[in-house]
Amino acid sequence: MKSTMKLALSAMFIAVMLVLGYIESLFSLGPVPGIKVGLSNGVLLLSLYWLGVPTSVMLMLGKVLLSGILFGNPMAIQYSLAGGILSMTGMILAVYAIRGISPIGAGILGGVLHNVGQVALAMIVLETFGLLYYMAILVVVGAVMGAVTGSVAGTLMRLLPHERRAVLGLDQAKTRAEKRLEQQAK
Repeated sequence: MKSTMKLALSAMFIAVMLVLGYIESLFSLGPVPGIKVGLSNGVLLLSLYWLGVPTSVMLMLGKVLLSGILFGNPMAIQYSLAGGILSMTGMILAVYAIRGISPIGAGILGGVLHNVGQVALAMIVLETFGLLYYMAILVVVGAVMGAVTGSVAGTLMRLLPHERRAVLGLDQAKTRAEKRLEQQAK
């Protein structure tokens, strides 16, 4: 993929992640605070398949910093970073190291690990293990929401027309993960 095309696609991805993150911050999904769909995670998963690991890590870091500056506070950046690093690590391993995991499985792993990272940091900062009950709730929620974001990412990967994939340079430089997905579909 040409570097200008990759830069433009990366900029679009980070803009979409910021908009989705802002929209998610406007409403609550239940009586437990902190429950979100995590649609930005779906964009990062899509980025892993299309743009590779280094670009996706940079996008995650950019999203954490920009959303923290624009919509949050310094503490929000710390928690988002803890969740983002753990989530990205899990999704990278799922997409590139473990055979046979679909985008839904990678999304579930990413959603669960994101919540684990945030609650683990809170337990360290607050010096309490009392948040383990909260982690149990968020692990279940992370799995459900990760399945949603993974299926959205998987659907987007299948729905992008071949012509558009060629224009973006995605067909010429398929990642190992994309090739594996195609083999699984056959």
